[in-house]
Amino acid sequence: MKRFSCDEWVELVTSYLDGDLDEPTGNLFEEHLGACESCGHYLHQFRVTVTALGTLRPEPLPDQARERLLAAFRDRRNSRIEERRGS
Repeated sequence: MKRFSCDEWVELVTSYLDGDLDEPTGNLFEEHLGACESCGHYLHQFRVTVTALGTLRPEPLPDQARERLLAAFRDRRNSRIEERRGS
């Protein structure tokens, strides 16, 4: 049975919180969570952060900053995909 590394697990946190994981993946996610104290702390911190940010009033992000941020996320995602293909 496949087990998640911590890096793979972290990539799925938002999908898990949104209820978007299929049952087998959700079970593996929770299995890892039960066995990894560090990921348990990460999930707790993530939830605290989301709750805190949910209380803020959003301000518009300047277009240039928004585009730079989106490009950084795309680059990071593409780098991880390429790393996985190479391994």
